[in-house]
Amino acid sequence: MSTSTVSPALLSHDQPIGTDGVPAVAQADVFFPYDGSVIGTAPVGDASSAARAMDEAAAVLPAMAAATTGARRALLGDIHDALAANCTELQRLLVLETGKPVIDCAVEIARTLATWTAAAEEVSRMTGETVPLDLQPLGAGMLGYYTRRPAGVVVGIAGFNYPLLLASHKVAPALAAGCPIIIKPSPDTPLATLLMVELIRDVLAAHGLPRAAVQLVNGGVDVGETLVRDHRAAVVSFTGSAAVGHRIARDAAPRKVVLELGSNTGLIVDDDADVDAAVDAVIRGGFYANGQACISVQRVLLLPTVAADFTRKLAARLPEVIVGDPRELSTRVAPVINAASAARIASWIDDAVTQGARIVASNAPAGTAQGSPAGDPATLVYPTVLANVPHTSPLWCQEVFGPVVCLETVETLGAAIEVVNDSRYGLQASVYTRSLASAFAAINGLDVGGVVVNEIPGFRSDIMPYGGVKDSGIGREGPRWAIEEFTTTRMAMIRPA
Repeated sequence: MSTSTVSPALLSHDQPIGTDGVPAVAQADVFFPYDGSVIGTAPVGDASSAARAMDEAAAVLPAMAAATTGARRALLGDIHDALAANCTELQRLLVLETGKPVIDCAVEIARTLATWTAAAEEVSRMTGETVPLDLQPLGAGMLGYYTRRPAGVVVGIAGFNYPLLLASHKVAPALAAGCPIIIKPSPDTPLATLLMVELIRDVLAAHGLPRAAVQLVNGGVDVGETLVRDHRAAVVSFTGSAAVGHRIARDAAPRKVVLELGSNTGLIVDDDADVDAAVDAVIRGGFYANGQACISVQRVLLLPTVAADFTRKLAARLPEVIVGDPRELSTRVAPVINAASAARIASWIDDAVTQGARIVASNAPAGTAQGSPAGDPATLVYPTVLANVPHTSPLWCQEVFGPVVCLETVETLGAAIEVVNDSRYGLQASVYTRSLASAFAAINGLDVGGVVVNEIPGFRSDIMPYGGVKDSGIGREGPRWAIEEFTTTRMAMIRPA
């Protein structure tokens, strides 16, 4: 796979704004995290570009809101087909700009396509209900019902780790709801999203709908702030850090926000668990996407009867997590998104060890420093498992977003649930157990948005309601639930003349 060229569709210096695009304010290089090479350039906008995009989106809102249910379903189906026809190129761009192993990028493509299919299916389910107004005397003889209507312009801001999937979980439901949307990708990973948006805009035009219904503005903080603060943004859907999410919520108030803000995900191994299956869960769920997934395994709580066996078996299997070039099918961990992230993760590991944590296993060659291995990219962090990490350490209480797993032994299932809950985050968690009682104790006791039993906490079906509590955010994604977030109820109350 060459790192020297990008898709011809991305060679334009225009931003996908309005009908025909507008000239970019600047061009920015996009880098391959594995070796730092430039893989292409992307158009960059500024606050004026964002304001122009909002003008264009507001102008086409009536046309999108008027699109029939059949037209919207057909549109989404054809967008799916256009993306499927270009999946090889989209996957290639994902590997190059994210640095994720190709196996993880293939999963992202498959899930992206599934999301568009699900959104198309949900269009016909955007129904309302009748309301018995005559329950009160003043409503006697009246008919009442509500429908769901497009909320207005949606602003979608996506993270770098799953750029196509995260953008699709915003764009597909917005179009299903009849809303124009403006996407702001991460400046680190704009290329695949740019291609996707150009494909979507072509399908919109083929259906006689305005290309400006989907626009993209790549840029810095000024772009995001301009979009979020504009009163015409009816909903802001953001995936990223808690700190940025808090700022977006303040800037957007009182308008609706949907925030998915990450976690320090917990996995509990009960005393009757299948230890081999739980170890496999950490191997699969702790290091995929280079650990840069908000529901990857970060904290593992072990009951005393299984702790020693689990720890020994996990250490023995860690070499299976092959480190290398993300373009190779055998690679399971490649460099993280940039050198700053690698340095942060390495410093958190060093800090935890200084405070008394013990490295149980690492794929780093003997004598190699974490985060700055001799002869390897400065963006590489080797898969690492630690025990006895202090709860005050960032490695335990913050979101690592890297290939690092922390182990701790606790006395009871109840204590394990308490430790998982003792966190500012609450996105998803899992429990490995053969006991139905233990499974329901976890389901009912864990303060998270989703509980997974006998599977990795990173399990996510793209048709389920997905989101968290506490600092993990507010609102839910998944086409059905995102459509609800992007629509408002309109009540009709009729007294026959």
